[in-house]
Amino acid sequence: MCGINGIYGIKNSEEAQSKLKKMNDALAHRGPDDEGVYFANEMALGHRRLSIIDLSAAGHQPMSSSDGRYTIVYNGELYNYKKIKLDLQRVTRDDSPENTNFIFRTNTDTEVILAAYIRWGKECLQQFNGMFAFAIWDNEKKELFIARDRLGIKPLYYYQKNNLFLFSSELRALLSSECIPKKIDSSSLSDYLRYQTVHAPSTIIENVKMLLPGHSIKVSNSEVEIENYWKLIPEKIENKKEKNYEEICKDVKKLLSESVERRLIADVSFGAFLSGGIDSSAIVALMSQVSSQKIKTFSVTFDESEFSEAKYAQLIANKYNTDHHEIKLKPSDFLTELPAALSAMDHPSGDGLNTYIVSKATKNAGITMALSGLGGDELFAGYPVFKQWMDLKNKFWLNAIPSFARSMGGNLLSNIKPSVASEKKAALLKHEVIDFSAFYSLSRQVLLDKQMQNILSGKLENNQVSAFLKTQKIGKLKSEISKISVAEIATYMQNILLRDSDQMIMANALEVRVPFLDHTLVEYVLMLSDKAKMPLTPKKLLTDAMGDLLPLEIINRPKMGFTFPWKHWLKNELHDFCEQNIRALSKRSFFNENSIMQLWKDFLNNNPRITWSRIWHLVVLENWLQQNNVE
Repeated sequence: MCGINGIYGIKNSEEAQSKLKKMNDALAHRGPDDEGVYFANEMALGHRRLSIIDLSAAGHQPMSSSDGRYTIVYNGELYNYKKIKLDLQRVTRDDSPENTNFIFRTNTDTEVILAAYIRWGKECLQQFNGMFAFAIWDNEKKELFIARDRLGIKPLYYYQKNNLFLFSSELRALLSSECIPKKIDSSSLSDYLRYQTVHAPSTIIENVKMLLPGHSIKVSNSEVEIENYWKLIPEKIENKKEKNYEEICKDVKKLLSESVERRLIADVSFGAFLSGGIDSSAIVALMSQVSSQKIKTFSVTFDESEFSEAKYAQLIANKYNTDHHEIKLKPSDFLTELPAALSAMDHPSGDGLNTYIVSKATKNAGITMALSGLGGDELFAGYPVFKQWMDLKNKFWLNAIPSFARSMGGNLLSNIKPSVASEKKAALLKHEVIDFSAFYSLSRQVLLDKQMQNILSGKLENNQVSAFLKTQKIGKLKSEISKISVAEIATYMQNILLRDSDQMIMANALEVRVPFLDHTLVEYVLMLSDKAKMPLTPKKLLTDAMGDLLPLEIINRPKMGFTFPWKHWLKNELHDFCEQNIRALSKRSFFNENSIMQLWKDFLNNNPRITWSRIWHLVVLENWLQQNNVE
């Protein structure tokens, strides 16, 4: 768990290393334990290390092969590295250089990745189970190979222009190189305004891209080749008879248990986030079964008893005898930490503050690695959007009504009962055809298109989520629940939840592992039928698979509704901060000043169509642009 950097194409070694040093310094928070650099033949590699496996100096990076030909920088964890290491040592050798015996000098997973690439080339990616972003330089071929894990848990940004290629774990580290114009990408602005994030491969900065999950890059002779080595929806879907429900439950439990066990490999103190919900409780239950150590658990609690989940977290902690820590917070604590959380933000996002505070408290308790229940909602239909889609499927008769008539009905609804929900229903009814793409692209939208057209001075770009759903051939999936799962994983989860988690936990030099995102489990669950996954009760398949490991009090607990008083904060404690940023944003050339300010006034005047989240991501955007001196 670290930070990696690279610059390819600068011949002057002093210049390259000077720029690389600035990039490394920008990643100091990601790797406080060690720093390293490498330079040869126009390739400069940099690394910041957070030691998790093999804490000795032997794990120093950049790491080179014994003959010096190959050098790697790597961020992440390879959970099956010990098995791959044994396989590499057992492979029958022939006379080709790639099959000569690799002499391991460390106990790191870094060296295993390097050896696997030397042995198998890009096909090594098919062997890996983990979260990773790595780059390997072949000094003989003058070739750079970069890859990112299947689910996009670890980030990788890059910039390519003419003969210059840069990459990094963080966007701001790229900007610190002073090789990249700090200019906002106007086409990505529409994406951010819609979804409070920019969907990969684009970023908020012009010409800076994010490598997509399950993709690799080869850079050679200024040519950049991108390849997709894994897909959420496979090219061929086998049409085979599904197992009975009891067998499916056994499979899910086995796959999740194995995933948890793989993620307990570490040479540092570890723990788990425990909210008392189904996902985190399942992770803690399985950790307790497979770990020989007493599990440390952490939960956030509040004084407001009607909203506090403390008793549910304590129930699981008692059942599995964990070393439980309650992080007591007041809403005012969030205000106190807000400046630090905003400063930690690598890419602008309307979310992420909660993760920063919990990560900071966990790190302060002496934990360097923790497991999280992230991904459970996406796989096991835990969000309202799953039920909403299943309900809408039964109303496709609406397509028989002419779109102009539906549009009139939608407008009437939004006027009679003005709210964000009625505005979205009206927008859906205006679509020529009501289908999955129309429904899902609206489901997580923040500002609606008509609002964006008012505040933007230029043209409104096409909806990236809608375009993505078409390229994914989501219609190949027979399961309607899986369609939502794929959409959630590939858009909201990867571009908000995982990106925010990475930037906020790494700001506190903490590593978080996510067992629900083991690709073997994801592949299995996505291919199941709706019958097996129908959420008749909360996450029924998951809770049935866990059996008596989860108490009924956890499964049948009422929904918790604690919401931080953001609306109040934006109008009071944060009023001046918000207004200053909104006003500054309105004066940028991309926006219509009067329309932006009207949006702010509508919020202050309690317009039900303009909730606090429709304002906050604008405040965050301007704050980020100012902090990073972006034009």
